[in-house]
Amino acid sequence: MAGTVELNDGQARLVLAPDKGAAIARYDALVIGSAPVALLRAGEGTGTSGCQLLVPWSNRISAGGFEFEGRFHTVEPNVPEEAFPIHGDGFQKPWRLVHMTDTEAELALDDGAIGPYRYRASVAYALQDGALEAHLTVENRAGMRLPYGLGFHPWFPRGDTTLLEAGAKRVWLEDDRHLPVGVVPVSEHPAWDFDRPIPLPLDWVNNAFDGWNRRASIMQQKDGIKVTLTASPELGVYILYSPSSDAGFFCFEPVSHPVDAHHGEGLTVLDDGQAMSATMRLDWTVVETE
Repeated sequence: MAGTVELNDGQARLVLAPDKGAAIARYDALVIGSAPVALLRAGEGTGTSGCQLLVPWSNRISAGGFEFEGRFHTVEPNVPEEAFPIHGDGFQKPWRLVHMTDTEAELALDDGAIGPYRYRASVAYALQDGALEAHLTVENRAGMRLPYGLGFHPWFPRGDTTLLEAGAKRVWLEDDRHLPVGVVPVSEHPAWDFDRPIPLPLDWVNNAFDGWNRRASIMQQKDGIKVTLTASPELGVYILYSPSSDAGFFCFEPVSHPVDAHHGEGLTVLDDGQAMSATMRLDWTVVETE
């Protein structure tokens, strides 16, 4: 693939796209005796890769921007057909390859700039025994205090027998603008209660969940593979995006804050020069299926 960087540890292959936001283009399991199995799939909408990096915030900011410490900061929409700015600008810019080996790569964005944000970001990817670890860091270089957030936006294949396990206590409901309109116990929506492995809902889901243990499992029964996602403590929210049963994909996004947190809660205030980091790990195993 032109313009990409490939890592391989003999058990998995990771293809990165530095020019496309340092995104994961592919992450494949190299299963003995079979063709490579895609653990992530190319996305749609705001990204066309297997996993985008969300920096310096995740999801939408409403109201044309946000007020912080007595000052209003304008943030313009950054994606066509999106009414609100979404996911920062890290996924829209080329990143610099800093270092790589057969199994590790570090990339950096030196000139992140959207709205009031000026920042440097870096991501370190590593393969070990087939597992993938991604460590994302952002440093505030805006010359003032600002609230920041981070996240990962992986796109997983969805088939008729895909199961998700990701227990949570609360879920945010959304309006037709995809903005939060209140939070309720997950128990009020049994189809969204992934405390045990269950199929994804047949209809639209685009909601933020919290009160999870930062661990989720995705069973791809057709391929006989189970993927386990582990998130660092900073990623206390996950967003589940699954438009329909026939979409062929769903997104499970570990993030540091709910949607529209600039008008709510969950962001991390960084002084100029301060940084924050977060890590996502994906492990996979071959499992027996009926």
